[in-house]
Amino acid sequence: MFGNLFEEDYSSVSSSQCGKGKKLKTKGLEPPAPREFTNLSGIRNQGGTCYLNSLLQTLHFTPEFREALFSLGPEELGSLEDKDKPDAKVRIIPLQLQRLFAQLLLLDQEAASTRDLTDSFGWTSDEEMRQHDVQELNRILFSALETSLVGTSGHDLINRLYHGTIVNQIVCKECKNISEKQEDFLDLTVAVKNVSGLEDALWNMYVEEEVFDCDNLYHCGTCDRLVKAAKSAKLRKLPPFLTISLLRFNFDFVKCERYKETSCYTFPLRINLKPFCEQSELDDTEYMYELFSVIIHKGGCYGGHYHVYIKDVDHLGNWQCQEEISDTDLNLKALQNEEEDDDPLMILKTILLQEETNQIPVDQLGQKLLKKTGISWNKKFRKQCGPLRKFLQLHPQMFLLNTDESTVSLLRNHFTQARSDRQRHREQILHTLASEPPGLSDNTNCPHWFDINDSKVQPIKEKAITQQFQGKESAYMLFYRKAKLQRPSEARANPRYRVPCHLLKEMDAANIQLQMRRAECDSANNNFELHLHLGPHYHFFNGALHPAISQTESMWDLTFDKRKTLGDLRQSIFQLLEFWEGDMVLSVAKRVPAGLHVYHTLDGDELTLCEAEIADGEDIFVWNGVEVGGVQIQTGSDCEPVLLHILHLEMSSKGSKCEQLVESQHVFPANAEVGTVFTALAVPVGIILTNSGESADGECWTAIPKEDMKKTFREQGLRNGSLILVQDSDSDDNSLLPRQGRWTSSVDELNWLQVKNFCQLESEEEQVQIAATKHTVVFDIRIKAIKELKLMKELAENSCLRPIDKHGKLLCPVPDACTLEEAEVKMGSSLGLCLGKAPTSSQLFLFFALGTDIHPGAEMEVIVEETLSVRDCLKIMLEKSGQQGEMWHLRKVDWCYEAGEPLCEEDATLKELMICSGDTLLLTEGKLPPLGFLKVPIWWYQSASLSGHCEIRDHSNCASSQGSSWGPAPTQGAPGPGPADVSLLYLGDVEISEEATLVELKSKAMALPSVSKLAVQSTALLRVWTVENKRPSRLLRTDWRQLKEYRLGRRAELCLEFLQKEEDLGPRDVLLRTRLRIPGERAYTLAMDLVWDTTRGWTAASLRQRVADFYSLPVEKIEIAKYFPEKFEWLPISSWNQQVAKRKKKKNQDTLQGGPYYLKDGDTIGIKNLLFDDDDDFSTIRDDIGKENQKQLALGKKKSREVLRAQSSDAFSSAGMPTRPRGPEASLSIHVASFR
Repeated sequence: MFGNLFEEDYSSVSSSQCGKGKKLKTKGLEPPAPREFTNLSGIRNQGGTCYLNSLLQTLHFTPEFREALFSLGPEELGSLEDKDKPDAKVRIIPLQLQRLFAQLLLLDQEAASTRDLTDSFGWTSDEEMRQHDVQELNRILFSALETSLVGTSGHDLINRLYHGTIVNQIVCKECKNISEKQEDFLDLTVAVKNVSGLEDALWNMYVEEEVFDCDNLYHCGTCDRLVKAAKSAKLRKLPPFLTISLLRFNFDFVKCERYKETSCYTFPLRINLKPFCEQSELDDTEYMYELFSVIIHKGGCYGGHYHVYIKDVDHLGNWQCQEEISDTDLNLKALQNEEEDDDPLMILKTILLQEETNQIPVDQLGQKLLKKTGISWNKKFRKQCGPLRKFLQLHPQMFLLNTDESTVSLLRNHFTQARSDRQRHREQILHTLASEPPGLSDNTNCPHWFDINDSKVQPIKEKAITQQFQGKESAYMLFYRKAKLQRPSEARANPRYRVPCHLLKEMDAANIQLQMRRAECDSANNNFELHLHLGPHYHFFNGALHPAISQTESMWDLTFDKRKTLGDLRQSIFQLLEFWEGDMVLSVAKRVPAGLHVYHTLDGDELTLCEAEIADGEDIFVWNGVEVGGVQIQTGSDCEPVLLHILHLEMSSKGSKCEQLVESQHVFPANAEVGTVFTALAVPVGIILTNSGESADGECWTAIPKEDMKKTFREQGLRNGSLILVQDSDSDDNSLLPRQGRWTSSVDELNWLQVKNFCQLESEEEQVQIAATKHTVVFDIRIKAIKELKLMKELAENSCLRPIDKHGKLLCPVPDACTLEEAEVKMGSSLGLCLGKAPTSSQLFLFFALGTDIHPGAEMEVIVEETLSVRDCLKIMLEKSGQQGEMWHLRKVDWCYEAGEPLCEEDATLKELMICSGDTLLLTEGKLPPLGFLKVPIWWYQSASLSGHCEIRDHSNCASSQGSSWGPAPTQGAPGPGPADVSLLYLGDVEISEEATLVELKSKAMALPSVSKLAVQSTALLRVWTVENKRPSRLLRTDWRQLKEYRLGRRAELCLEFLQKEEDLGPRDVLLRTRLRIPGERAYTLAMDLVWDTTRGWTAASLRQRVADFYSLPVEKIEIAKYFPEKFEWLPISSWNQQVAKRKKKKNQDTLQGGPYYLKDGDTIGIKNLLFDDDDDFSTIRDDIGKENQKQLALGKKKSREVLRAQSSDAFSSAGMPTRPRGPEASLSIHVASFR
């Protein structure tokens, strides 16, 4: 969102700011880049104006709005040239919008600027850097335009295009009197929370009625009393362009913070608003709307980025499909898939019809779907339809699965009918294609959609819109246009259509100016300034090259085209130097403090200057390649001259010492030994001290050990300008040091790293300390460590450094080219020198392990390309771990080092799945089900009433009649009356399609070997529950319902419960576990299933009456309570009272579905007979034990948190890093003066 924050004009930069011999080339002097292949222009982001750019592009691609604005001439709006005149009436905002739209249409530049427009808004630079809401901007901009256009022919522009009305009606049920109120709107705001999509939201707003009855009656003015009434709303007048704002930002009153609603919210490409309108007698075309713009928000509620998907109605841009297919196939697919793309039934049906045998393996069906549509089942249909296998199972009327559900085919009636329909449809297509003239069978009729993201414009396919239904990057505003609005043929692909003449002339002149500037810039950018240093005019002195005569005569400046070759450069120099004889060698040189040094020779006359990596202002040394002035020259970076400042005692001719230290400059090759200092000073032996210059109270001197005298200057860390002190070995330690100096005999006071040897495992672990700074390159540290550890030189080509964490685990290798600061290596930390090269920038270093029970440090390692697919990565890891077979899959380790979600898309690359270096993957046994399928663990659940448990009095362990294999599933804390009767036995896994029905799931489960021993006669005698926390959770009812409709998810587990007789639970039946309390004891009888019909409401009175009838007790002599096993608490239901809202004074509906009961299937209801037990207590002894255990657990957690809080507060206080408060939000406004 924050791109090109500062656009400065560098035309006023003084030449004195440029370096000697260099030319300052600034981006501000370059013309804007031309349009890309789409031929559409984006809009530059001023720092935080992406929301403005998205809305402006939407208005620009609304041709009717754009042309209505263009129709207003200077006689009505004035002229921008007159805006500074005192008496002129200039409507600046419409004029700047006109000019911006003309630039977007005609000016050949990649992106236009909104600087003039935002200036007309009265915005400052602070406002342009601040993020705002695009929905708020839409209303404010329309208001500013209406104000600016008062008194012109465009005064009703906004109302004409965007104004609609809503009518709210209240109908009296007694006298049928209608009270109505009309509201105007420019955009509709619809809810997102708890709504599946746009049509569902409109249905709730404009079809559903609110009924006033019971305690919430309506006062009718005609009847003059409280009566029953119905309130509704309808759309009375529809605008040509319908703007819809999605309420994705909400406020959490529990957490007291804002949040973004990222759930799935669908919206159609075409929508019929007839069901939501007051008048429905008009033709359907009056109600049909087509989507043409989607503004998308990426991020959270406190910040993010906007971009927009836009349909190019006038085909102004170049739009191309990614796949190149023939014209005939394109038309066939376009016609065949016109209604199939959004209908999974039709797509799967078409795929099966294309099979000769009308049968296909289910796992291959998903692959063929991916090839046909270009997108996998999971990405396109899973959110709405569930897994593929379940989808097939839930449509038995069309698809037929074999017994083991490995293959699928069409039922015979659908097969024959579809064959005839398809043949007839194909004949119609071929007839249509044959009648089309040549050249018309192309993409021109395809919807042309573009993703406009500030300056960037990319073509997209229409189906890409479905990816914006949900997530952090999702649709935020929708723009529809009436389908009957047709554009004239003259406007098609004609950006000059209806653009005013004065703007056409301005844009044409601007394009000519841009072409001239680009030609000049191209010439300037392709010319290099080279500095030629002539070898015959130099001599070698004091370790470097110096001019033998003046600098002016020794160096020539040459301007040369960088697109030419080295051969051309050599020929040009030959022509300039007529005196040259013999071979000519061109070498790259560089000025260093010691003088001029030659680095490498330029070879390959066919290479261009760019390919030879020659930079602007490069120094080129022209010589014979061997010697200069009779002295052989060493070249390369290894022997780069280093200028050192040496402090030493001045020697007299007789060898006596002077009383004064002198400083002299000496030049040494970087690859020379440190001991050569003695030779240069004519000193036989002595001590060399280096100065770190990093101490706060003075200079810090370090003595170089004798064994390091054979190290080179570069290995010792000496650079240009380094200061060293040379002292005789027999002199007093401090005699030559400054008085304020300190003696440092080791590297303890320097920054250092500890490098451990992990290359030779058979030897004892060795380690060395390497002096370094945060700017030291990792490569230098590695080479120095190899030498100090006295390892083989060959390791320099096949070794790497790896950080070691506090547990001793070797982490991801550090790239050689990085500095310690870039690699985030802290001083004083430990590194391991290991065999093997570090990964390149396009490679990933991954840890992997077998199984799900892993421990840090026990993983294996592998280096792979980031473009590798998950399938190929799995093969490499299996091969490296010595495993065989295909029954494996990969899972990513989550933040708590446990097995996370599986990597389901085996054809996706590691980069696409955002796998990074250092991540840990798990090789998990078991093949993942194909896309669209579920692999569901099946458990057997047996309640106490059937399993033969003893009566639930105060027994925490009751033996089951099924034998030792049965046992209570693990639960948290001591169980209450519910957990004691929860017995789960694992039966096996079932792999099934998400399209399968519930009865098909039961059939597959009955085929498991473990179930056959249980002698279940029929699927009708099985009840299916989901399993959460090792206990039944949600009842799955309706045998013919598809599994996808239950939204089970990939980690779903199910359990089967045996029934004594068949049951047929209706949609409003609730299954409850009821227990009768034993009088005089804190215990209950065995559970009995009770079916409660909630047709008349989820009221407490209705439930109490049903319980009383079930147990044949008087309703006034019972008390009932719901049990909460996680809290070990009972909540009496008979004492439930209606809650009254304070503001509306309206009673909430008497429902047990809501708080505080949240009653659902499988809940335990305790019943107390007041004839024998009038005690208010519902709890048991086991509840007391459970509460005590929870209390102790909470105290332990509290103590742990206090310890952690104390540690963290100490750390923060020592670091001194207070949290940064979030700044207040600023309001958005557009200032409209008196036509200024």
